[in-house]
Amino acid sequence: MTATLYRVNSPDLPQSPAWQSAGPKLFTPNERQSMSVTLAQAKQAIAAAIGKAHALGITISVSVCDPGGRLVAFARMDGSHWGAGYGSQGKAAASAGFARPSGLLAERAAAPIMTGIAQAEGGHMFYAKGAVPIFIDGALAGACGVGGGTGEQDEECAAAGSAAVVA
Repeated sequence: MTATLYRVNSPDLPQSPAWQSAGPKLFTPNERQSMSVTLAQAKQAIAAAIGKAHALGITISVSVCDPGGRLVAFARMDGSHWGAGYGSQGKAAASAGFARPSGLLAERAAAPIMTGIAQAEGGHMFYAKGAVPIFIDGALAGACGVGGGTGEQDEECAAAGSAAVVA
């Protein structure tokens, strides 16, 4: 059985045999081409975020999502506001969608392109401080989002969660 190899984002595949020995990693059609946080890693992130919340004296909700913004794991501390869960998920989706902390997106949130993206995604993205992307081996693997404290407190907790994820 032979496998056909493809190079990601290469319009010249059929024309040039030189692509086989140079350029980015080659993938077979069935090979996994993206990385996502595992459930075990998501639980590590949640534990670290909750630990930071305890240190800050706040109660939070924590969401960890995959690179597409889909929920992998969620936890709500006892006493945390019910709405914090929606905020944590929306911030995590935005952070994963743009591969940057969600707070950096806030100043452009009203721009037509940003509202269009949020609407196309189903209205689940929140462009507010409180989520940090998770990178594993330099690849986006998801994001950790937090709601329940101030934006700064949420981001501190999310950063602790993101930093706890190990490959």
